[in-house]
Amino acid sequence: MRIGVPKEIKVQEYRVGLVPAGVRELTQAGHELWVETQAGAGIGVSDLQYQAAGAHIAPNADEVFAAAELIVKVKEPQPEECRRLRHGQALFTYLHLAADPVQARGLMASGATAIAYETVTAADGSLPLLLPMSEVAGRMSVQVAANCLQKNHGGPGILLGGVAGVPAAKVLVLGGGVAGTNAIEMAVGLRADVTVVDRSMKRLRELAALFGSQIKTAYSTAETIAQLAAQADVIIGSVLVPGAAAPKLITRSMLRQLKPGTVLVDIAIDQGGCFETSRPTTHSDPTYFVDGIQHYCVANMPGAVPRTSTLALTNATLPFVRELADRGIDAALAANPHLRAGLNVQSGHVVHPAVIQALGMGSSSGRAA
Repeated sequence: MRIGVPKEIKVQEYRVGLVPAGVRELTQAGHELWVETQAGAGIGVSDLQYQAAGAHIAPNADEVFAAAELIVKVKEPQPEECRRLRHGQALFTYLHLAADPVQARGLMASGATAIAYETVTAADGSLPLLLPMSEVAGRMSVQVAANCLQKNHGGPGILLGGVAGVPAAKVLVLGGGVAGTNAIEMAVGLRADVTVVDRSMKRLRELAALFGSQIKTAYSTAETIAQLAAQADVIIGSVLVPGAAAPKLITRSMLRQLKPGTVLVDIAIDQGGCFETSRPTTHSDPTYFVDGIQHYCVANMPGAVPRTSTLALTNATLPFVRELADRGIDAALAANPHLRAGLNVQSGHVVHPAVIQALGMGSSSGRAA
């Protein structure tokens, strides 16, 4: 199969869909790789390294898209990339379509088959291609929150972990999944006062067993969230409904009850955000204030640490890329129900049930209602 790896063009996105080790494995299996020049520059990988692994280096994205049967990326296709896609071609990347009707329409118009990393499943029901970036984003959320608390970054001037005789900052984590657990681990390591809220008692028991007296746990209700949010210095939103838009757990009216300078970090912003006042931001302009409350809503948080993120992501995606290439797109989707769960757009229609519901499309046809 001919596989293409274009350079990412989303603002300040430096990750890349495959590293030379993956290219070598695929070329040794008989596949052809087309990598856009400088695609790996953001993680310190040169064109020569890709060539040594067996890739053809294309001078621009047009040639990559024209040559490839399968496009492997990291972030959702931008409008100009959607226009390059065609019928009979497959795209394998993060999509997050539930919060992006414009992209959904672009993919439908292309006729391409679009498979989303974030809805591919594993036998235990987990999301193996979302997991590595959730780990990174969860850990980063505490780092950025600590910076946002500093006075020179517009914060109230609080040290996350406090010092002797001065209390630590109160960190509220909404959601105890992979991202939330990694946020808890980092916040506990920095000696913050941590509370986690989740609607699964089973998960709360697991977190209590894992972290013991280092954290407090609470069952998720609107009243509980409101009470805990009013006491918090940092609120990290890490809720996830696979394929669907994130629920709004902090409403606009609740901001008036928060302490001035409270920091909100929305890890769920790719899925529309779990704070009502969230809107996507970038690494160059990551924060904004609403009613005196600082919001950090960068839509590609792991892109700030692209080398770590790329290696973690491609470790997870390569077996699926190999399966798509070895079997062929249609045969791989038919044979593997976990890969098939990643199918979001096919033959001009949105086909993932959660995405259909989030976008308000007809459940039977996938067409816009």
